[in-house]
Amino acid sequence: MDDPILTPEEREAINAGLWFSTLSPTLRHDILRCAYVKRYRDGAQMFTRGDAPEEWLAVAKGSARVSSASLTGKQITFAYVEPGVWFGDVGLFDGDARTHDVYAHGDTTLVCVARADFERILHTHVEFYQAMSRLHARRIRNLYGMVEDLNTLPLRARLAKQLLHLARSYGLPAVEGGETRIGLQLAQEELAQLLGASRQRVNQELKSMERESSIRIEPAGLVVRNHDALKRIATAEC
Repeated sequence: MDDPILTPEEREAINAGLWFSTLSPTLRHDILRCAYVKRYRDGAQMFTRGDAPEEWLAVAKGSARVSSASLTGKQITFAYVEPGVWFGDVGLFDGDARTHDVYAHGDTTLVCVARADFERILHTHVEFYQAMSRLHARRIRNLYGMVEDLNTLPLRARLAKQLLHLARSYGLPAVEGGETRIGLQLAQEELAQLLGASRQRVNQELKSMERESSIRIEPAGLVVRNHDALKRIATAEC
Protein backbone atom coordinates (compact mmCIF):
# COMPACT_ATOMS: atom_id res chain seq x y z
CA MET A 1 0.00 0.00 0.00
CA ASP A 2 1.84 3.09 -1.24
CA ASP A 3 -0.73 5.86 -0.85
CA PRO A 4 -3.65 5.65 1.64
CA ILE A 5 -5.65 8.25 -0.31
CA LEU A 6 -7.78 7.42 -3.35
CA THR A 7 -7.04 9.29 -6.55
CA PRO A 8 -9.94 11.33 -8.01
CA GLU A 9 -10.44 8.64 -10.67
CA GLU A 10 -10.55 5.87 -8.04
CA ARG A 11 -13.01 7.79 -5.86
CA GLU A 12 -15.22 8.41 -8.89
CA ALA A 13 -15.20 4.67 -9.70
CA ILE A 14 -16.44 3.91 -6.17
CA ASN A 15 -19.07 6.65 -6.08
CA ALA A 16 -20.38 5.75 -9.54
CA GLY A 17 -20.79 2.06 -8.72
CA LEU A 18 -24.20 0.77 -9.79
CA TRP A 19 -25.11 -0.37 -6.26
CA PHE A 20 -23.16 2.11 -4.11
CA SER A 21 -24.59 5.12 -5.95
CA THR A 22 -28.12 4.13 -4.84
CA LEU A 23 -27.26 4.49 -1.13
CA SER A 24 -28.15 7.62 0.80
CA PRO A 25 -25.40 10.27 1.16
CA THR A 26 -25.28 9.61 4.92
CA LEU A 27 -24.70 5.89 4.49
CA ARG A 28 -22.10 6.39 1.75
CA HIS A 29 -20.28 8.86 4.02
CA ASP A 30 -20.28 6.48 7.00
CA ILE A 31 -18.91 3.64 4.87
CA LEU A 32 -16.10 5.67 3.32
CA ARG A 33 -15.29 7.45 6.59
CA CYS A 34 -14.00 4.21 8.13
CA ALA A 35 -12.58 2.72 4.92
CA TYR A 36 -8.89 2.34 4.14
CA VAL A 37 -6.97 1.73 0.92
CA LYS A 38 -4.83 -1.20 -0.19
CA ARG A 39 -2.86 -1.30 -3.44
CA TYR A 40 -1.64 -4.46 -5.15
CA ARG A 41 0.69 -5.12 -8.04
CA ASP A 42 -0.48 -7.28 -10.93
CA GLY A 43 -0.67 -10.93 -9.85
CA ALA A 44 -0.43 -10.28 -6.11
CA GLN A 45 -2.65 -12.47 -3.95
CA MET A 46 -5.27 -10.55 -1.96
CA PHE A 47 -6.55 -13.47 0.07
CA THR A 48 -6.69 -17.25 -0.01
CA ARG A 49 -9.50 -19.77 0.18
CA GLY A 50 -9.92 -20.70 3.83
CA ASP A 51 -8.82 -17.31 5.19
CA ALA A 52 -10.95 -15.74 7.90
CA PRO A 53 -13.15 -12.96 6.45
CA GLU A 54 -11.87 -9.78 8.07
CA GLU A 55 -12.77 -7.13 5.48
CA TRP A 56 -15.48 -5.96 3.14
CA LEU A 57 -13.97 -4.80 -0.14
CA ALA A 58 -14.56 -2.77 -3.27
CA VAL A 59 -12.41 -2.42 -6.39
CA ALA A 60 -11.48 1.18 -7.11
CA LYS A 61 -8.99 0.46 -9.91
CA GLY A 62 -7.93 -2.61 -11.85
CA SER A 63 -9.68 -5.92 -11.21
CA ALA A 64 -9.88 -8.71 -8.63
CA ARG A 65 -9.58 -12.16 -10.21
CA VAL A 66 -11.63 -14.76 -8.32
CA SER A 67 -10.31 -18.30 -8.80
CA SER A 68 -9.87 -21.73 -7.29
CA ALA A 69 -7.33 -24.51 -7.73
CA SER A 70 -8.37 -27.64 -9.63
CA LEU A 71 -7.44 -31.16 -8.54
CA THR A 72 -4.30 -30.83 -10.67
CA GLY A 73 -3.35 -27.55 -9.00
CA LYS A 74 -4.30 -25.36 -11.97
CA GLN A 75 -5.96 -22.05 -11.13
CA ILE A 76 -9.43 -21.78 -12.71
CA THR A 77 -10.90 -18.28 -12.96
CA PHE A 78 -14.60 -17.79 -12.21
CA ALA A 79 -15.00 -14.02 -12.31
CA TYR A 80 -13.31 -10.64 -12.51
CA VAL A 81 -14.55 -8.03 -10.03
CA GLU A 82 -14.65 -4.66 -11.78
CA PRO A 83 -14.21 -1.12 -10.43
CA GLY A 84 -17.16 0.08 -8.38
CA VAL A 85 -18.21 -3.41 -7.27
CA TRP A 86 -18.19 -4.47 -3.59
CA PHE A 87 -17.45 -8.06 -2.59
CA GLY A 88 -16.26 -10.27 0.26
CA ASP A 89 -19.34 -9.80 2.45
CA VAL A 90 -20.68 -13.38 2.40
CA GLY A 91 -18.24 -14.57 5.05
CA LEU A 92 -18.98 -11.53 7.18
CA PHE A 93 -22.62 -12.60 7.32
CA ASP A 94 -22.29 -16.36 7.81
CA GLY A 95 -18.98 -16.38 9.71
CA ASP A 96 -17.46 -18.99 7.40
CA ALA A 97 -14.09 -18.84 5.64
CA ARG A 98 -13.27 -17.27 2.30
CA THR A 99 -14.48 -19.51 -0.51
CA HIS A 100 -11.97 -18.61 -3.27
CA ASP A 101 -8.49 -17.33 -3.99
CA VAL A 102 -8.42 -13.72 -5.15
CA TYR A 103 -5.57 -12.07 -7.09
CA ALA A 104 -4.95 -8.62 -8.51
CA HIS A 105 -5.42 -8.56 -12.29
CA GLY A 106 -3.41 -5.53 -13.32
CA ASP A 107 -2.31 -2.98 -10.73
CA THR A 108 -5.34 -2.89 -8.45
CA THR A 109 -6.66 -0.61 -5.71
CA LEU A 110 -9.10 -1.84 -3.08
CA VAL A 111 -11.26 0.11 -0.65
CA CYS A 112 -11.53 -1.93 2.55
CA VAL A 113 -13.89 -1.83 5.53
CA ALA A 114 -12.87 -3.83 8.61
CA ARG A 115 -15.29 -6.44 9.92
CA ALA A 116 -15.99 -4.52 13.13
CA ASP A 117 -16.87 -1.37 11.18
CA PHE A 118 -19.03 -3.38 8.75
CA GLU A 119 -21.03 -4.80 11.67
CA ARG A 120 -21.30 -1.40 13.34
CA ILE A 121 -22.73 0.16 10.17
CA LEU A 122 -25.23 -2.71 9.89
CA HIS A 123 -26.43 -1.99 13.42
CA THR A 124 -26.54 1.76 12.84
CA HIS A 125 -28.30 1.89 9.45
CA VAL A 126 -31.45 -0.10 8.74
CA GLU A 127 -30.98 1.06 5.14
CA PHE A 128 -27.73 -0.90 4.97
CA TYR A 129 -29.48 -4.22 5.68
CA GLN A 130 -32.01 -3.48 2.95
CA ALA A 131 -29.29 -2.44 0.51
CA MET A 132 -27.23 -5.58 1.19
CA SER A 133 -30.35 -7.70 0.62
CA ARG A 134 -30.80 -6.08 -2.80
CA LEU A 135 -27.12 -6.64 -3.59
CA HIS A 136 -27.35 -10.33 -2.70
CA ALA A 137 -30.59 -10.73 -4.67
CA ARG A 138 -28.91 -9.24 -7.74
CA ARG A 139 -25.98 -11.65 -7.38
CA ILE A 140 -28.36 -14.61 -7.16
CA ARG A 141 -30.20 -13.47 -10.29
CA ASN A 142 -26.90 -13.10 -12.12
CA LEU A 143 -25.75 -16.53 -10.95
CA TYR A 144 -28.95 -18.20 -12.12
CA GLY A 145 -28.64 -16.39 -15.43
CA MET A 146 -25.08 -17.63 -15.88
CA VAL A 147 -26.08 -21.23 -15.12
CA GLU A 148 -29.01 -20.96 -17.53
CA ASP A 149 -26.81 -19.52 -20.28
CA LEU A 150 -24.23 -22.27 -19.78
CA ASN A 151 -26.91 -24.94 -20.26
CA THR A 152 -29.04 -23.34 -22.98
CA LEU A 153 -26.90 -21.04 -25.14
CA PRO A 154 -24.31 -22.04 -27.73
CA LEU A 155 -20.77 -20.85 -27.11
CA ARG A 156 -21.05 -18.16 -29.81
CA ALA A 157 -23.95 -16.47 -28.01
CA ARG A 158 -22.27 -16.77 -24.59
CA LEU A 159 -19.07 -15.27 -25.97
CA ALA A 160 -20.97 -12.33 -27.49
CA LYS A 161 -22.69 -11.66 -24.14
CA GLN A 162 -19.36 -11.86 -22.31
CA LEU A 163 -17.68 -9.44 -24.72
CA LEU A 164 -20.55 -6.96 -24.32
CA HIS A 165 -20.25 -7.22 -20.54
CA LEU A 166 -16.48 -6.66 -20.66
CA ALA A 167 -16.96 -3.68 -22.97
CA ARG A 168 -19.44 -2.12 -20.52
CA SER A 169 -17.29 -2.82 -17.47
CA TYR A 170 -13.80 -2.14 -18.85
CA GLY A 171 -14.48 -0.25 -22.07
CA LEU A 172 -12.07 2.41 -23.31
CA PRO A 173 -12.58 4.60 -26.40
CA ALA A 174 -10.73 3.18 -29.40
CA VAL A 175 -9.13 5.11 -32.24
CA GLU A 176 -12.03 4.50 -34.60
CA GLY A 177 -15.30 6.21 -33.70
CA GLY A 178 -17.89 3.92 -32.14
CA GLU A 179 -15.36 1.24 -31.28
CA THR A 180 -14.63 0.16 -27.71
CA ARG A 181 -11.35 -1.30 -26.53
CA ILE A 182 -11.71 -3.81 -23.68
CA GLY A 183 -9.29 -2.50 -21.06
CA LEU A 184 -9.13 -5.78 -19.14
CA GLN A 185 -6.20 -7.75 -20.52
CA LEU A 186 -7.31 -11.37 -20.84
CA ALA A 187 -5.50 -14.28 -22.41
CA GLN A 188 -7.77 -16.49 -24.51
CA GLU A 189 -7.36 -19.24 -21.91
CA GLU A 190 -8.71 -16.88 -19.24
CA LEU A 191 -11.64 -15.88 -21.44
CA ALA A 192 -12.34 -19.55 -22.12
CA GLN A 193 -12.45 -20.30 -18.38
CA LEU A 194 -15.14 -17.64 -17.91
CA LEU A 195 -17.22 -19.36 -20.58
CA GLY A 196 -16.65 -22.94 -19.51
CA ALA A 197 -15.13 -23.80 -22.90
CA SER A 198 -11.80 -24.77 -24.41
CA ARG A 199 -9.34 -22.14 -25.59
CA GLN A 200 -9.40 -23.64 -29.10
CA ARG A 201 -13.18 -23.27 -29.47
CA VAL A 202 -13.12 -19.70 -28.12
CA ASN A 203 -10.32 -18.86 -30.54
CA GLN A 204 -12.39 -20.17 -33.46
CA GLU A 205 -15.40 -18.08 -32.44
CA LEU A 206 -13.30 -14.95 -31.96
CA LYS A 207 -11.79 -15.33 -35.43
CA SER A 208 -15.28 -15.81 -36.88
CA MET A 209 -16.49 -12.61 -35.19
CA GLU A 210 -13.41 -10.80 -36.48
CA ARG A 211 -14.14 -11.91 -40.06
CA GLU A 212 -17.66 -10.55 -39.61
CA SER A 213 -16.19 -7.19 -38.43
CA SER A 214 -17.90 -7.48 -35.04
CA ILE A 215 -14.58 -7.34 -33.18
CA ARG A 216 -10.89 -6.85 -33.86
CA ILE A 217 -8.18 -8.99 -32.28
CA GLU A 218 -5.01 -7.06 -31.43
CA PRO A 219 -1.85 -8.01 -29.53
CA ALA A 220 -2.93 -5.67 -26.72
CA GLY A 221 -6.40 -7.18 -26.46
CA LEU A 222 -9.86 -7.10 -28.02
CA VAL A 223 -11.73 -4.20 -29.64
CA VAL A 224 -15.51 -4.27 -30.04
CA ARG A 225 -16.21 -2.78 -33.47
CA ASN A 226 -19.95 -3.36 -33.74
CA HIS A 227 -21.97 -3.54 -30.52
CA ASP A 228 -25.24 -4.12 -32.36
CA ALA A 229 -23.81 -7.13 -34.19
CA LEU A 230 -22.74 -8.70 -30.89
CA LYS A 231 -26.20 -8.04 -29.42
CA ARG A 232 -27.78 -9.82 -32.39
CA ILE A 233 -25.47 -12.79 -31.91
CA ALA A 234 -26.24 -12.90 -28.17
CA THR A 235 -30.02 -12.87 -28.69
CA ALA A 236 -30.62 -14.51 -32.07
CA GLU A 237 -29.09 -17.82 -30.96
CA CYS A 238 -31.03 -18.19 -27.73
